[in-house]
Amino acid sequence: MKLKNLGALAFAGAFAVAACSSGSSATTGPSGGGGGTLNVKVGIELPMTGGEAPNGVPTANGVAFALDQLKVPGFNITISQQDDAVNGKHNAQQGATNMQTLANDPSVLFVVGPYNSSVAQAEIPVTNAAGLMQCSPANTAVDLTKTDAAKALRKTNPDKIAYVRIATTDDYQGGGGADITYNTIGAKTAYVLDDTQTYGKGLADGFTTAYTKLGGQVVKREGPPDTTTDFTSYITTIKGANPAAVFYGGVTTSGLGLFRKQMAGAGLANIPVIGGDGINDGSAATASSFLNIAGDTGGANTYSTVAAIHDIPAADKFSADYKGKFNTDPGSYSAAGYACTQVFLQALKTVGTGVTDMAQLREKVRAYVADSANKYDTVVGSMGFDANGDNTQHVISYYQYDATTKDWKYFKQRDFTANPI
Repeated sequence: MKLKNLGALAFAGAFAVAACSSGSSATTGPSGGGGGTLNVKVGIELPMTGGEAPNGVPTANGVAFALDQLKVPGFNITISQQDDAVNGKHNAQQGATNMQTLANDPSVLFVVGPYNSSVAQAEIPVTNAAGLMQCSPANTAVDLTKTDAAKALRKTNPDKIAYVRIATTDDYQGGGGADITYNTIGAKTAYVLDDTQTYGKGLADGFTTAYTKLGGQVVKREGPPDTTTDFTSYITTIKGANPAAVFYGGVTTSGLGLFRKQMAGAGLANIPVIGGDGINDGSAATASSFLNIAGDTGGANTYSTVAAIHDIPAADKFSADYKGKFNTDPGSYSAAGYACTQVFLQALKTVGTGVTDMAQLREKVRAYVADSANKYDTVVGSMGFDANGDNTQHVISYYQYDATTKDWKYFKQRDFTANPI
């Protein structure tokens, strides 16, 4: 799908979300206006301010856009908006607090979010205990669904799924980065870093596994803390190791833009840098984005991945319609936010008729979405969730910095189900 990033109008987009919903002030009672209309809510739990607004705002817009376009007879659906950013960065504890707020509101039947995997780790125990289904447009960490660690997050109800996601996991996304590094660039040696956070470490793990399987050699791996602002020692290591490429697992707010800018300043702009969707967060015109911080020289020879399909007709139409409404291109996960909302609306339409008890309705929605037999026609194509809550699609889209537009430019995608590494 055409998942271009939000440009300079990020905060205009934030206003658009507010305009499309009545927010947390919506009616919370089990009954609404005339004709037996039931007032219910969708929660949105994303980083909406600071350096991560280029991620959260366009994703939230995708949810609001879906609710504006799609209706379920008998229900008045509004948004309860939550922001997990603290001091400009996503914050896991704030996410958990927000999710508890949503869980405590009986009219909230479904939540779209979060954006960051470390936040999901803190939220899944809350939604699992409450039986409140959440759908992440963007989480990619493997340990949220596929391992023993995932079951440990579901402590209250270990065998009940209350978390699903649209994005493909980092064992595939890391493979996409490895594919770019080894096959597109032709780099047979790589220096690997991660920001020590859940997403960044998992992405770097996925890259390392796939890259060595392809025949590549990791010359060294290091983990700069996500508070790092001076990368001199790591750049010195790169000079000594002389790798053909650098892979960095993490997000822009962990300092990746600064890292690339400092690499370029040290004369290493010729060494390609590859990252995941954590750096695919806007053009150079987007304040606080990777490309904005890295600058023209730093942007050169950079590649990124997005854990979603790029080009399908429904997504092409979505991109055009989104731009018509918000006067800017969609973000990397705007369509995924729209798709999460489509999943909820299908569930509500199927199981909600005649149900007025909010606790019962919340559980019916959760059970429907958790059922791996159910399929959905969405803006990201026909899809479903497996028994772990993972999307059955495993497509990674590839991007490269384009000096003409000063933005990420899509060039290829790989279906890892049909074409695994």
